[in-house]
Amino acid sequence: MQSTESITQIKKSTLPNGLKIVTENIDSVKSISAGIWVKTGSRNESVELAGITHFLEHMLFKGTEKRSAYDIALSMESVGGYLNAFTSTEYTCYFARCLDTKLVQAMDVLSDMIRNSQFPEEELEKEKKVVLEEMKMYRDSPDDYVFEMFSSQVFDGHPIGRPIIGYEETVSSFTRHNLFDYMEKRYRPDNLLVAVAGNVNHNEVVSLVEQLMDIENNGSTENEEQPLTEYSVSKQEASKAIEQTHMILGRRALNYDHPDKYLLLLANTVLGGGMSSRLHQNIREKYGYCYSIGPFNQSYTDSGLFGVYIGTDKDYVSHVRELITKEFERMQNEMVGEKELSEAKAQLKGKLLLSQENTSNRMTRLAKSELYFNRFISLNELVENIDAVSREDLLNFSHKFFGVKQFSETLLLPEK
Repeated sequence: MQSTESITQIKKSTLPNGLKIVTENIDSVKSISAGIWVKTGSRNESVELAGITHFLEHMLFKGTEKRSAYDIALSMESVGGYLNAFTSTEYTCYFARCLDTKLVQAMDVLSDMIRNSQFPEEELEKEKKVVLEEMKMYRDSPDDYVFEMFSSQVFDGHPIGRPIIGYEETVSSFTRHNLFDYMEKRYRPDNLLVAVAGNVNHNEVVSLVEQLMDIENNGSTENEEQPLTEYSVSKQEASKAIEQTHMILGRRALNYDHPDKYLLLLANTVLGGGMSSRLHQNIREKYGYCYSIGPFNQSYTDSGLFGVYIGTDKDYVSHVRELITKEFERMQNEMVGEKELSEAKAQLKGKLLLSQENTSNRMTRLAKSELYFNRFISLNELVENIDAVSREDLLNFSHKFFGVKQFSETLLLPEK
């Protein structure tokens, strides 16, 4: 064992091969959430292999040397738990949630998928069809489709702007060799993290991972430099056979470690943190221009995305644009009231604390802290940073950030 550290119930170890393990013991529950995280996402792919990270995530459920695809599906369901995975722009996660007595079984199946997947040719061809259907599903969902348009617009020419799911022509071309080669390059011990939260003993997890994930360290994972392309404000329109117009007004935003991230979190809450927020009250409640409206704030290692999404009638678009712009200008020019800021802080802290009642959320926060900060970010630290934001800080930040000339627009219109 090379290093071990502890913050209250949080413990971290690093195996000799470079694989990290983080756990949080919650002795008030009878369950565990366990995840194997890989620090690789869609931005780590070449253009020719766009979508391979997500496709690989699907294929790891398709059989190992000792388990069929059905055996994998049954492994957790047969004991009242569940098994799943997801892919993002910057990481992939394979996770299980089950009773604490089934920890060994959960880790055994997860590690087996990572280490011994076979990628049978027949399954490979079937899964291509499945992923192509998934693409169609997203295209049939206008709010997903408009977000994909917006992301590719704001990060034009950069891997962040490519769809996580890839393209029809790239997914259709994947071979077994592509999958094995990608795993060999990206699924190395130094790029893997095991995170477990629940009624769990850290030393037991470490011992288990040492047995199950004794992967040879065959060199460090290489990450290509990805300098950000220059952001230029733009407007994009497309049309589909839909009833509503779907619209995003947004811009590039802040990376995970940006010193202003708590200011943006609070501005985001003031603008759209629920039914009492400014956007909801001044656009939906006052005028009835929409059913759904809200801001989003996504952070990456080196950048981010912020925007306001709305679904509305095509006849209301210019009114809605004007009203959203007014709210941006109000953030820029008027200090948020003391009561409103206090309520936004309470809302943010309340969401944080409520999320702690779920072991899956705690496992995810544990893993993301390690992936992005190489240390655990405690709730106390988050609360202190939120409380430290003053009205003057928020106004100074908003004055720079919400300049309307920095915002791009994406419109998905009903076909004429």
